[in-house]
Amino acid sequence: MSTFTGKEQVDSEKLKQAQAEKLSPKKTYPDEHGELYGHDLYPERRGNKQKTIKNIVLMKDGTEHIARLHCEQRVFNCIKKHPLVKIMMSALKSAGCPVDLRRHLSCEECDSSVTGGYDPELNQIVICQNTARIEGIVGSVLTHEMIHMFDYCKNKLDFKNIDHLACTEIRAANLTYCSFMSAMIDGDAALWDMKKKHQECVKRRATLSVLAARGVSTEEARAAVERVFDKCYNDLEPIGRRIKRNTDDMNKAFFDAPYYGYDT
Repeated sequence: MSTFTGKEQVDSEKLKQAQAEKLSPKKTYPDEHGELYGHDLYPERRGNKQKTIKNIVLMKDGTEHIARLHCEQRVFNCIKKHPLVKIMMSALKSAGCPVDLRRHLSCEECDSSVTGGYDPELNQIVICQNTARIEGIVGSVLTHEMIHMFDYCKNKLDFKNIDHLACTEIRAANLTYCSFMSAMIDGDAALWDMKKKHQECVKRRATLSVLAARGVSTEEARAAVERVFDKCYNDLEPIGRRIKRNTDDMNKAFFDAPYYGYDT
């Protein structure tokens, strides 16, 4: 049974509500030791997704192969064109973990609350073909999950260790999610004290991701994030900068990559 981390949430309002009510996400699945690792977010991982007559009649089941082909095309386009995905591909190769598209990337049907995930036991990224339906989202998912893959490959993180999990979630939120505009839309930023607000955004997103991946309390997730925050927040490898929305930062990071030894 595989351990998941780095899930990209679709409905942030539901997760905010869960946080406010101090509830761990309900979509969890116990492993052989009783730990809760969120496997039911990715039913195809366990091979027990059930088709229903209702969904077949409504053509929701039985067309997955078509959705998968479209998803794989979007993934291929991002591998070829998306600046941050190209940086991550090169960084993984430089770290001795080159990405094999057929082996390490998988388009699958997922729970509607996520757009992707990383399975460290299989060293595989899941792109949710039913929710990541546009190229921009696929690019964000790939970049986010490749940061987890990079940490697993180069930094030898143990994703069953909650502090390690918190660290990689901090890094992924810091490098790929919490741009000023994204944080402002979610209510995590304001026009004043932007640095503090950005850090709060990263902490909140990392905490939610830990909650989504582990059956722990909100307090336990927050404590793990706080323990490792300073070190992990200041680690910008391999992208080298925090990406601000609606700027040329992605292209700047791409053009700077060769200076860090990444052949893009």
